[in-house]
Parts: sequence; structure tokens; C-alpha cells
Amino acid sequence: MSIADNKKAFHDYFIEERFEAGLVLEGWEVKSIRAGRVQLKEAYVVVKNGAVYLIGCHISPLPTASTHIHPDPTRSRKLLLHAAEINKLIGKTERAGFTLVPLDMHYSKGRIKLEIGLAKGKKQHDKRAAEKEREWQREKQRLVRSAQH
Repeated sequence: MSIADNKKAFHDYFIEERFEAGLVLEGWEVKSIRAGRVQLKEAYVVVKNGAVYLIGCHISPLPTASTHIHPDPTRSRKLLLHAAEINKLIGKTERAGFTLVPLDMHYSKGRIKLEIGLAKGKKQHDKRAAEKEREWQREKQRLVRSAQH
């Protein structure tokens, strides 16, 4: 079950490979995410010191959050991956011009997971071509529907 999608990632990047990562979250963040108060739009993923972090993900604190905690909505959050996956990501991002983008936050067996994608940036003409293709698919569906009636 999806909590938050990053539709902009599919517009700006070619997604080559996907990984599912766990997140290190605080209690108030889990409550906010369960309430759907999370946004992945400007978020990105970086590899620092052999660990993977989610940066720029905005989790709005609930107004009922406890008073002794000072929530930081955009703090860096560590992602949990297997060592082999991290090494693979380090290799690809350093040499091949790939970047890591968050694609989707969802529940898996009651836990909150983040799907990250190994992505290559699209050029402007690629974006236009993708848009044309999408329009053509939509038009084809319309023609098929009108032919059936």
C-alpha cells in the first residue's frame, strides 16, 4: 500500500534499477507518515561514509506531537540496506553518472519502506519524447473506445 509517490522522478529520470530500503525514523515521524503527512517531491538520496541517507523529505509533525520533542521536518534520515546493495550503489553512482532518487514510500508487512531508484537524468528532448508517447497512448485509447461504441 503506497503512502507517498514521487511522480516527478519518473518525469526527470530514466529509472534503471529499484531497491527497497528501510528507514530509521523517530516515533512522531511514524505517526505523521501513517497520517499521510509526508512529501517526497524535493527529496534525494546520497551515499556518505558507506551509508545511504534520505535528504529533503518533508514529514510534517502532527499538532498533537509531544511538547518535549522539537520535530525537524526535513532532517536527514538513514536508509537501511544490505552491505552488498550499498556497495553496488556506491559503484554505480560514483562512476557511471547515476543518481539515487526516492520513488515511493509504502508499507511492507507493517513497516514503512522507501523504494529508491538508480536513475539516469533525462535531457529536455527525452522529456518531450516521453510526453509525446504518453499523449499518443491516450489518443489511441480514445480511438479504440470510440470505435467500440
